[in-house]
Amino acid sequence: MDLFGIITILIVLSALFGYINVRFIKLPVTIGLMVMAIIFSACMLLVNYFDPGLFHYAEDVIKQINFSDVLLNVMLSFLLFAGALHADGAWLKAESRTIMIFSLSGVIISTVFIAFMIYAAVQLAGLKLDIIYCMLFGALISPTDPIAVLGILTKANVPKKIEANIVGESLFNDGVAVVFFIVITDIIKKGISQVSFTDILLLFVQEALGGILFGLLLGYIMYRLMKSIDHYETEVMITLAVVMGGYYIASLLHVSGPLAMVVTGLYTGSRSKELAMSDTTALYVFKFWEMIDVIMNAVLFVLIGLHLLVLDFSIPYLLAGLLAIPIVLLSRYLSIKIPVLITGKLTGLHKKDQLLMVWGGLRGGLSIAMALSLSQSNAKDIIVFSTYIVVLFSILVQGLTVGRVAKKLYAS
Repeated sequence: MDLFGIITILIVLSALFGYINVRFIKLPVTIGLMVMAIIFSACMLLVNYFDPGLFHYAEDVIKQINFSDVLLNVMLSFLLFAGALHADGAWLKAESRTIMIFSLSGVIISTVFIAFMIYAAVQLAGLKLDIIYCMLFGALISPTDPIAVLGILTKANVPKKIEANIVGESLFNDGVAVVFFIVITDIIKKGISQVSFTDILLLFVQEALGGILFGLLLGYIMYRLMKSIDHYETEVMITLAVVMGGYYIASLLHVSGPLAMVVTGLYTGSRSKELAMSDTTALYVFKFWEMIDVIMNAVLFVLIGLHLLVLDFSIPYLLAGLLAIPIVLLSRYLSIKIPVLITGKLTGLHKKDQLLMVWGGLRGGLSIAMALSLSQSNAKDIIVFSTYIVVLFSILVQGLTVGRVAKKLYAS
């Protein structure tokens, strides 16, 4: 099937599942879409017993979609820019210190803790995974995704401070986790003995700091271009060009594209909106990126659900994935608690705030995409299955209960 046919199927399924969810099921949109896709995949697995031809056709279509390439090289730039663009800049600025603390130290703590715990858990499941691959799993499963939970938190009347922390942390820890993932992948390719601490530090600085500086440059260029004209059609196209062109150039420069998009989106949503856009332009720019965000997320969550069709299943893999769930939750708790204990009153987070940040730290498509991008090996099979199980639990269990948890915590 050609590319247009695959895109058509994904859009049609997303629209159909979205309609059924809004009309009948009434779950939060992204969660509802993924639930519908999982139900569809389960039905197709049952169809295999009655009409193997139809099942294999559906399986082949899903296999033709390079989930990792689609998300990491196409969708991620749009999703991060749109998320940063619509974030409340004033609150993010007010909480910037806390966000930076959790984004960096939280990912480090989570990655290291998960690595050592999953090393033992995999052995309990009767499997073997080298510690460097356990570290890789820790890096890719650590970033949080606010997409599915943000609307729920808003309806639950969660304090704006906590909402800003969850959103801001997730925007930046996506970028930080991708940098960690790249660094560890580079170590695996070259061999631990061939990579020094200086090499690792330089690569991290190049990717992270380079991505932030490049994002500022992109944001400034866009600001100057938009300030010099007042033509909303052209200005919308400029934002699209900067996101697509900027992300591509970032890959050529070997700096972090995700961090660049976050910084560019924040710059555009604050400075450019206030000083370079007319009211008409701002309306069209924000509505355009709101729709891009909705469509991309719909397709992403449908893809997560449909991937069940091509997942390699085995009892040891399932056991490893189930053991990974409490490990990831405990790592999330430690990645919040330890920085709070070290910084004291700097974060200003109470116990109930910390608990909500733990339970509201959902894992999403980025983790799956990074897992699928690994070279084919036994390690990849274990990591992909465990990642999928954790993401399913995170979105379906945490995502569906976080609203009630928030209301209970902030009822008084």
